[in-house]
Amino acid sequence: MTVPVPRASMPGSTARVPQRVRPGLLRALDALTATPAMILGHRLDVLAANPLAKALYTDFDALPHRERNLARFIFLDPTAHDLLTDWETAARGTVAALRLYAGRHPHDPRLSELVGELSVRDEDFRQWWADHDVHEYTHGTKLYRHPLVGELALEYESLSLPDDPDQVLYLYTAEPDSPSEHALRLLANWSAPTPSSQ
Repeated sequence: MTVPVPRASMPGSTARVPQRVRPGLLRALDALTATPAMILGHRLDVLAANPLAKALYTDFDALPHRERNLARFIFLDPTAHDLLTDWETAARGTVAALRLYAGRHPHDPRLSELVGELSVRDEDFRQWWADHDVHEYTHGTKLYRHPLVGELALEYESLSLPDDPDQVLYLYTAEPDSPSEHALRLLANWSAPTPSSQ
């Protein structure tokens, strides 16, 4: 007689466990008022984002839980095409990052669901997923065309959490005294919570 292996013990099954961001890390994220910062988890799920990151991208907290995902935003939200100056490069990198994750968690059913949805709804995603490119974001520059503050060139750094390598903190900064830094300050002022909302 064979005994079925519980899915929870299958390789890569840690992806099925809901990810939680530690309270102390959430407080640290909110303390970064001049720097867009977010924590991405499995499948590029947006686990947390500070107010400036929400102002830069979108208010992920306002979305239904399953839609709080950077890949879904880039491929399915029309505002992403306008926001990301080089949308194709960003989108291809997103697909390659998902491919890297798929190699680490080959039995993740929610990844299969995400890839299936994006493949059906976006021809570019379907084509680039078939290329099998793999990429890990560590640092680099991203270019934005923000509807409120205009052009931004932001350098990003990604920091993996030692006790949960599938949670990655992304920080975005601008060159000191550059037009991008001034635009980022304007965006920070615009996105700062008012006293009544605190």
